[in-house]
Amino acid sequence: MRFLITVFFMAFMLIPCASQAAKDGSHIQPNNLYPRVKVETDYGDMVVELDRRRAPITVNNFLRYVEKGSYDNTVFHRIVPGFVVQGGGYDKEFNELPSFGKIFNESGNGLKNDIYTVAMAREDDPHSARRQFFFNVADNDYLNPGRNWGYAVFGLVLEGAEVVDQLSQLETAYNVELGWRDVPVENVMLKKITLLPEPVINPQ
Repeated sequence: MRFLITVFFMAFMLIPCASQAAKDGSHIQPNNLYPRVKVETDYGDMVVELDRRRAPITVNNFLRYVEKGSYDNTVFHRIVPGFVVQGGGYDKEFNELPSFGKIFNESGNGLKNDIYTVAMAREDDPHSARRQFFFNVADNDYLNPGRNWGYAVFGLVLEGAEVVDQLSQLETAYNVELGWRDVPVENVMLKKITLLPEPVINPQ
C-alpha cells in the first residue's frame, strides 16, 4: 500500500513538470538544437537559424510566440541605421501585445551581438526581456556582456541579410504621440514568422 501511495505521489509531482515543459516552448521540435524560422516582412523574407544549444531559454521563449502566431502582423517600431531593427512587441496601431512574462538573460552564452545576429530587447533590468527582439545591423560589441549584463543573442540570419539592410535604411522620425525616437514614418510590418520543418537526416 505504501508503495502504491509513493508511486501515485511521484506521478502527481511529474504532472506540473510536464505542463511547464509544454508552456515554455521546449516541446517545439524538442530534439532540434538549431530550429529555423522564416520571417516575412513588407520588404522581403529572411531565414533565421536559432541556437538552442547556447540560448535554450531564449529560443524556447521565442518559439512559443511563433507557435501561437503572436508575431504575425506586428510592426518594427524602432529602426536605428548602423545599429538595430527592433520589433515583435506592438500591433500596427502600436498597442502593446501580451507576453508570457520575463525570461532569464542568457547574454553570457558566448554568442556576440555581431551584424545579422538576432537578440532579445529588454529594459534596464537585465532579466526583463519578454517578446521583443532586434536584428543587429552592425557589430555592436558594447551590447555584449562585460562588467554588466549584455543583450542575449539567440539566432543568426542565414538568408535575406539584404532585407535587414533595407529595413535599417528606412526613414524614421520622433513620434510625438508615442514619445519615441527612431519610429518608422510609415508602418513596417512583420507579416508572419513560420517555423520551418526539421531537416531530414538520412542514416548512413
